[in-house]
Amino acid sequence: MGHKEDLLVGAKRALLERGYARTTARDIVALSGTNLGSIGYHYGSTEALMTAAMLSAMEDWGDRIGLALTGPGAPGEDPLIGFWRRVLGSLAEDRALWMASVEVMVQAEHNPQLREQLADGIQQGRRGMASLITGRPEDELDDETVRTLGAVQMAMMSGVLIQWFTDPATAPTPEQIVAGIRALAERATPSPA
Repeated sequence: MGHKEDLLVGAKRALLERGYARTTARDIVALSGTNLGSIGYHYGSTEALMTAAMLSAMEDWGDRIGLALTGPGAPGEDPLIGFWRRVLGSLAEDRALWMASVEVMVQAEHNPQLREQLADGIQQGRRGMASLITGRPEDELDDETVRTLGAVQMAMMSGVLIQWFTDPATAPTPEQIVAGIRALAERATPSPA
């Protein structure tokens, strides 16, 4: 690996260990075995390197979460409960990356380039969620399905994430999440006249 790749690997590691905002150029250099000048030469700035590291880490995570969420459920388990069980398992297993993704959204408020890249990632996430739920390939989905089903699924996941990170002792279980989804659907269905 060259310095550019070493820097990216070091920055991703720092991101997971220290978080987006607390990582310094010196942290990255120490973890990558490179030098401070390499950051400017290859990435222009520490912020640009951290943005690249976050996007790369999110791609890696997206691949892992995709595999986890599409994995088989337990025999006889309600598929929706199994899905949420895998989501919550990912929150525990990939906690540092989930936390970094929340932190980077805050940082995007002051970084238009990062915000634009995150917006692209969110759009891809909506499409992936819609594909997962419908069982249809992403390239066969219409925009309406992506903007409704995919967006709502991502919103639910974000809300559950915040609850689990803030107060895991009282955060909803997979069974409670599914019961809530079903109760919402029931209330939204017009009663026969």
